[in-house]
Amino acid sequence: MNAVFGGSLASSKPRTAAAARKTGETDIQLTLNLDGSGRCGVRCPIGFLSHMLDAFCRHGMFDIDGTMSGDLEVDQHHLVEDLGITLGIVFHSALGDRAGIYRAGFFIYPMDETLARASVDFGGRPYLVCNPDLSGVPLVSTGEGSLSSFQTDTVTDFWQGFVSSAGCNLHLDIIRGRSDHHKIEALFKAAARAIRDAVAPDPRRGTVIPSTKGVIC
Repeated sequence: MNAVFGGSLASSKPRTAAAARKTGETDIQLTLNLDGSGRCGVRCPIGFLSHMLDAFCRHGMFDIDGTMSGDLEVDQHHLVEDLGITLGIVFHSALGDRAGIYRAGFFIYPMDETLARASVDFGGRPYLVCNPDLSGVPLVSTGEGSLSSFQTDTVTDFWQGFVSSAGCNLHLDIIRGRSDHHKIEALFKAAARAIRDAVAPDPRRGTVIPSTKGVIC
């Protein structure tokens, strides 16, 4: 696994990063611009997950590009989890020493009958609490082929991979809802908005690391 590190606010470098993760099960390459325009150029073979990545970029104002492949003949778990891990790596890299950011963010996102809540802290301690309240039934499109469905039980695996490598504490909850599609999408949008606020530059903080320890590992 290789990562190309970006800068911090202290160094005034663009907050960008690239990472590649290649295993016997998956092959993923991603690039990230934290201060983007909300553009998603990721080529993802799972249709619903591609839709979620697009929503994540659009609402977080992140630019993400990349390619991925995996052993989908087994199931979707390996690719979804490893994508979360790789996404966390580029966030960790782009944030650098995390000087000058707000560090924490919170958002409640409504989507029709669904209400989702996300809270995040980029304090260096990975921990996930994920309560998506899903039925466990895969989402199936009208398309042909094995890639037309999405295994909804992999949503938690995606976010677990993300927090483990991003070094953040993330709480995701569905407050209420009916549709699994809406619940998952609302969680991705809520997470995007919370993360967007957390990684944003804090003009009052300047180049100070947002921790009483003076360092975020």
